[in-house]
Amino acid sequence: MTDANLVLSLDAFTAARNSEKALFTAGPASLLTENLSGLCPCFGRGDPLYDALEQRVMGRLSSLTGHSKIARLQGSASLALEIATLNFLAGKVLIVSSGYYSDRLHSLVNTAKSSTGHIREVQSASWTDLENVSGQFDWIVACYTETSRGIRVPIHELRRLANKVGARLMVDATASIGLEDQHDLADVLAYSSCKGLFGLTGAAFLAFSGEPENEVASLYLCIQTHLEKRVTGPYHAIASLDRVLENHAHFRESVVINKARFLRQMRGQLTQPEKFQPLLCTHVDAVLRSAAATAVTYSPRGNLSGSVVCHLGEAHLGALAEGKILELLDWEL
Repeated sequence: MTDANLVLSLDAFTAARNSEKALFTAGPASLLTENLSGLCPCFGRGDPLYDALEQRVMGRLSSLTGHSKIARLQGSASLALEIATLNFLAGKVLIVSSGYYSDRLHSLVNTAKSSTGHIREVQSASWTDLENVSGQFDWIVACYTETSRGIRVPIHELRRLANKVGARLMVDATASIGLEDQHDLADVLAYSSCKGLFGLTGAAFLAFSGEPENEVASLYLCIQTHLEKRVTGPYHAIASLDRVLENHAHFRESVVINKARFLRQMRGQLTQPEKFQPLLCTHVDAVLRSAAATAVTYSPRGNLSGSVVCHLGEAHLGALAEGKILELLDWEL
């Protein structure tokens, strides 16, 4: 089979699979032909073709965020966040409270404080009250996009806060990577291969600027294990990104189109002003339901009135998306 025929076959396959299910969830996105055409047999040692593929992907990710140092690991972004917490955080830490996922960060930091001697004190502050934070801190820890509540905490405000209190900034970029900008403002950044990168699930990434200073006894939770590739890596998840990242702007445009149409459609029920609207998702004070058996709605972790709708369901259409997927939703006020 020629490459052209293979792509046509994969196009038909992904079109059929995507027709079976309409996703309004937070990621992974709909299935892309490029996810599959990028897959190949691969191994992490002595495989020059895979080495070249991984270097391409890691180079594009580094360019995307502005971080020259990046570890890849097999698992979710939560694993990357736990590794970041153990390997980087020390001294006095401030958690920016924004919802379920910032609460998870708080739990990770408190666990690290109890199990190691690196973290001395942990405090928290609401994302709506950052201007009143005072004193000195060593680290600020926050979610850029909080999917559990459909909130974007502007990263330049997090950076301004970190500068004000003399801290470094660690950011959970799971729901913002590939969609929002200025990730370079974070000193440490954790994210996964799916959601706004449009890859398959299975890879997590930890990008950083300064070297980790903490000693970590665990083999798997020590960042050096992953930097030195001493365990099996997320080979196929990385391969699923290779051809996607070549044309990432095209696929990202589908999210822009869906977000814009949903904002127009639900403008009377929006709970956040434009400044705090993430591209990935939208919270409304209405109850949204599936109007078709194929539609899969998003159930956020944590308790929240209204609904959160995510905009990754037409990623496979790229810039040709029209937001027609939204016709599969009903709602009541």
